[in-house]
Amino acid sequence: MIEREATEVFAASGYHGAGIDEIARRSGVTAPVVYDHFDSKLDLYGRLLERTREELLAMWRAQLGGGVPQALDAWARYVEDHPFAARMYFQEPTGDPSVRAVHQAATAPARAALGAILGDQPGGADIAGADPLELEMAAEVIRAGLTGLAIWWIDHPDVPRAKIVETARNAIRWPGG
Repeated sequence: MIEREATEVFAASGYHGAGIDEIARRSGVTAPVVYDHFDSKLDLYGRLLERTREELLAMWRAQLGGGVPQALDAWARYVEDHPFAARMYFQEPTGDPSVRAVHQAATAPARAALGAILGDQPGGADIAGADPLELEMAAEVIRAGLTGLAIWWIDHPDVPRAKIVETARNAIRWPGG
């Protein structure tokens, strides 16, 4: 409950606008209870980012084997079902270097992991060869495009998921996909 409410508060207000008192109130607990679970607001923020990263990577692992259209639909479904987590995870914070560092520490491992996932897929070697660095770069191209599309879509919720998936698929030309 605390994590769900905190995700919404961070997404709506940004890191600095989010307050532990507001998170606690919305969670139906007191601020000391939040601190019983998390050492600090920054610790809570980092935990939410890590959880989102792991959910997204699990989704890619599970869905890419079914083909690119299925995987993109699953990604779009995640963004649609978790708009607050998507906004918080995909939108890099500005300002405080410690907040940026926590965000980068949580999101950077996803680049290499997504590269490895892509390399295991049929056609992966056709894009980047077997080189892990090239796979990570290819994953970054895909990740950056989908990140931008997710942020855009969150701001344009009237666009149907099918249109988002179609656009993403047309933009990402995956061999055999």
